[in-house]
Amino acid sequence: MDPQPLVDFAPTLRLALLALVIALLPLSWVWLRQRGGQPTQRLAALTALTLFLTFDLVVFGSFTRLSDSGLGCPDWPGCYGEVSPLGAREEIHAAQTAMPSGPVTWGKAWIEMVHRYLAMTVGVLILVMAAAAWRDRQRLPFSPWWPTLTLAWVIVQGLFGKYTVTLKLYPAIVTLHLLGGLTLLALLAAQHEAFRQRPLALPAALRRGAWVALAVLALQIALGGWVSTNYAVLACTGFPQCNGQWWPAMDAVHGFTLLRELGMAGHGGLLPFEALVAIHMAHRLFSLVATLVLGSLAWRLWRAGEPVARRFGVALATLLLAQLASGLSNVVLGWPLVAAIGHAAGAAALVLTLVLLLARSASRRSAAQPLRHPAAA
Repeated sequence: MDPQPLVDFAPTLRLALLALVIALLPLSWVWLRQRGGQPTQRLAALTALTLFLTFDLVVFGSFTRLSDSGLGCPDWPGCYGEVSPLGAREEIHAAQTAMPSGPVTWGKAWIEMVHRYLAMTVGVLILVMAAAAWRDRQRLPFSPWWPTLTLAWVIVQGLFGKYTVTLKLYPAIVTLHLLGGLTLLALLAAQHEAFRQRPLALPAALRRGAWVALAVLALQIALGGWVSTNYAVLACTGFPQCNGQWWPAMDAVHGFTLLRELGMAGHGGLLPFEALVAIHMAHRLFSLVATLVLGSLAWRLWRAGEPVARRFGVALATLLLAQLASGLSNVVLGWPLVAAIGHAAGAAALVLTLVLLLARSASRRSAAQPLRHPAAA
């Protein structure tokens, strides 16, 4: 079997055409539902749909990683130079025969390529959004540079996806890929709320608290991504102790050396087990800080008195409890796939909730003015 290049741009055009065909389905759906509406209404509907698909993309990306399918097709952007695993059946069969448990199997190849198809579809939708935003820029409630920034970020995210494969699951790149997906989700959520025009007046201190909560959540997600990409979830067994100890032996220096290959220490040797314990414990300990900050924000939103703020508080509290439950399940049940995916989805939902809250929270000037569209939340 001839060796395959890590980057094969031969199927790029065919993949782009396939993504365009797939994207025509949601584009047609939006056009049919909004055919009697204004162009900005169609753009608002397209933004909402793209936000939904991006959330799905983030969750499916977690499934791809957690099912060890990240190298299901070991080249990029195609699969052994083909548009789909169907065209690479011989190469996949040979790889699976040589190593039945992976990293290349028939199922993993399809999971990886479905993830790429979904990512390319979202990219096409965002490209259409950016073009439509410049066309209708005089009617938009925000600058057309906002969707243009979103389009630029999609390109960056695509590069992260490329290097995830070509650098063989390099932990820092995989973690950045996760954070990049959540950043894309946040950008789309802010645009979505800008179309809806439903400002929520919050006290300045509460709004600052929401920003602090988002920053703390971002750090906790980064730590969680570092745990997942280094396969350190099972480095600690038992709860609340780790391997029967309250403070186990840890090697934070090697654990948090960012520029290293998967499973390797920065000096080139194998990553010591104590480094995996340090990675796990950092995420576990910082979860206490994240729980206190997010729980406090949820309580303060509940006490704010505003019905919409209360609903955000209930949503935050519910998602926080679900995160704690799924995180605990990962440890005590041996990292079941369902709990791991639920944990990733919960993190994305928390980011989405906080960004929507911040996007809707009104400035002092907006709070002093009557709402333009006082629709119910």
